[in-house]
Amino acid sequence: MSESREPMAADAPIFTAMTQYTLFETVIGWAGLAWTDKGLVGVHLPDSDPELSRRSFLRKFPDAVEAVPTPAIEKVIADIRELMTGKPVDLLDAQIDIARVPEFNAKVYAIARAIPPGETLTYGEIATKLGDKLLARDVGAAMGANPWPIVVPCHRVTAAGGKLGGFSARGGASTKLKLLTIEGAAIATTPPAPPKRAKLAPPPQADLFG
Repeated sequence: MSESREPMAADAPIFTAMTQYTLFETVIGWAGLAWTDKGLVGVHLPDSDPELSRRSFLRKFPDAVEAVPTPAIEKVIADIRELMTGKPVDLLDAQIDIARVPEFNAKVYAIARAIPPGETLTYGEIATKLGDKLLARDVGAAMGANPWPIVVPCHRVTAAGGKLGGFSARGGASTKLKLLTIEGAAIATTPPAPPKRAKLAPPPQADLFG
């Protein structure tokens, strides 16, 4: 009689956490949060049309279902609403499913989350905190892949020389500037340096012997 075999790990069914989402209104438009039991998996920046947020989540998470927020998600919603009115809320209590991103990105996001509202760091400054200023481009790439804008405040990470830098979320640099303006960041109120004027070539000398 053959012995019964215990099911191997590969034989066991694979369960994935169900993704849920909710939409909510802020003073600058409709935002959205998506989450599983491991934390937030996506954030949609405020938009004029809630359907844009809904479609965004369903593109990324086709099986997501709209749901009533949990108490933890309600707290994040309340904090985002406060932040959008200019109050200095840091959102550090919001749980994110950081295991979804590469280790390098996770380190970048940890530094970005520590930037207080109204302040900024450059890509190069974050790279230096990571131990190598030459990682600035990689920091920028990580910011561009951020699934949790506002909660991981990539809008507070700027280019060198007082420039805004890129912003991959809907609205691009104008959205980034709007968020920094709400928070009272200095970069949002500092006019850009005027472009350098090209040096004019000296006029030709007269021919004294012509």
